[in-house]
Amino acid sequence: MKFHKEGYTSLAIVVLFVFIINAVADYYNAPDYLTWFLYALSAFLLITILQFFRSPIKRITPDEGIVLCPADGKVVVIEETEETEYFKDRRIQVSIFMSPINVHVNRNPISGVVSYFKYHPGKFLVAWHPKSSTDNERTTIVVQNQSGVEVLFRQIAGALARRIVWYVKENNTVTQGDEFGFIKFGSRVDLFLPLGTEITVNIGDKVVGGKTTIAKI
Repeated sequence: MKFHKEGYTSLAIVVLFVFIINAVADYYNAPDYLTWFLYALSAFLLITILQFFRSPIKRITPDEGIVLCPADGKVVVIEETEETEYFKDRRIQVSIFMSPINVHVNRNPISGVVSYFKYHPGKFLVAWHPKSSTDNERTTIVVQNQSGVEVLFRQIAGALARRIVWYVKENNTVTQGDEFGFIKFGSRVDLFLPLGTEITVNIGDKVVGGKTTIAKI
């Protein structure tokens, strides 16, 4: 387990805040009950930041025949739907909701070449809202594997997630399981797969990024 680079600024702000409030309390000889409350608050803030930006170290062996889960969370959607941005046809959508307590590293579901990338500014509807996939701030990434199969996946901001980070661009070669981005403070990731794809998870399943198999292709 390591601390993710996206959390350095947040950690520095929390450490500075903790230092200031405790120094002020000590300077003004705060009563014991207030001092212990500030200690507890300081510990809570530090633990929250450390757990949110945790980044498990994973050894992943790429497998051309599967779609790997791109994020930790819970499967909230499995349905056939119209994908209107890139494919413009019917696809199987699988959506994973990420709560604030999940690991927020996003991982490539397949290996291949990034054939499409676009960032969309937008709203901050709650992540489970039906229109969050098309109206919220989001990125759209399409990767084509060696067999010519393309998988589209989206990072979607939510009501709390106000920053999406991505590390890929068009024509990059990516490896299944490697990081492609990070979403701060909870949101969701959508996958759009070809019709006929064998889905290996169910709605309500808890899934792990870089470990759980979402589908077979």
